[in-house]
Amino acid sequence: MAFGQFRPGGEPFRPISDINVTPLVDVTLVLLIVFIITAPLLTYAIKLELPDARSSPAAAPPAAINLSIDATGAMYWNGSALGPKALEDRLKRAAGQVPQPELHLRADRSAHYEFIARTLASAQQAGIRHIGFVTDPNARDLRAPAAHP
Repeated sequence: MAFGQFRPGGEPFRPISDINVTPLVDVTLVLLIVFIITAPLLTYAIKLELPDARSSPAAAPPAAINLSIDATGAMYWNGSALGPKALEDRLKRAAGQVPQPELHLRADRSAHYEFIARTLASAQQAGIRHIGFVTDPNARDLRAPAAHP
């Protein structure tokens, strides 16, 4: 809507080309007052009494036993050579530990399954519950534990 102004002398009305900011200021002030009044109402807090939870530190995982079998059937317990009788004794001692360690079995790819089956049977008879098979296609020396990235 264009407004004009009256000039004496009979000049015609000319529209005013300035923006009337009064309504804009009025609306802005009303919104400011509304936000000032409602902002404290939005920040109320509910008082809760939460339970106090405390936990004990996590237990360290049990140590792992690396048992390796090479192509000839020779066994290595954590890198040291081992005979069949000594294997049974060590497996029984490991089965009696609390927590029981995991047995990581690594075998040469050309080892006969008979050696692996005997070792598994000995571990089962000794009471070992956690047995894992470790494979590494690039392994050259079975006495050293497999490197994990």
